[in-house]
Amino acid sequence: MRWPAADLVETPRLRLEPMTVAHADDLHPVLADPALYRFTGGSPPTPDEQRARSARQAVGASHDGTQGWLTWVLRLRDTGAVAGFVQATLTRDGDVLTADLAWVVGTAGQGGGLATEAAVAVVARLRAQGVARFGAWISPDHAASAAVARRCGLTSTAEVADGEVRWAG
Repeated sequence: MRWPAADLVETPRLRLEPMTVAHADDLHPVLADPALYRFTGGSPPTPDEQRARSARQAVGASHDGTQGWLTWVLRLRDTGAVAGFVQATLTRDGDVLTADLAWVVGTAGQGGGLATEAAVAVVARLRAQGVARFGAWISPDHAASAAVARRCGLTSTAEVADGEVRWAG
């Protein structure tokens, strides 16, 4: 099954680069902060775990082809530093494409609208590639991620799984 591609996206402050294995070493320090896992659980990856994760994500699709995996690494245009990532997991229901979104900005870059800037740009790019529906799973205590979801046109639903609320739009 063919999925939309994660191509380069530029915003006023960011270059959203399609993830490759080469991004792992730049991304690891951003994701190594335990504070990032307050709402999502889990723990920071080791450098080897980050390389393996980046390799899996860079493939672009699940082994069975039922999901498309798109990940963009957020790079600050003014310094070249990596700030985080945005992911879209694509599924198809007949002719309708849906993208479940996730975003992470390192603690050093939080609070300045980078997640919103990146996620809104990804939604626009994916809409242009035929994605019709969007969603995200967000902890009910994570006000910042809820704000990003709203800016992406998503609204909270009554669906809850693993302590997270489904946002859809």
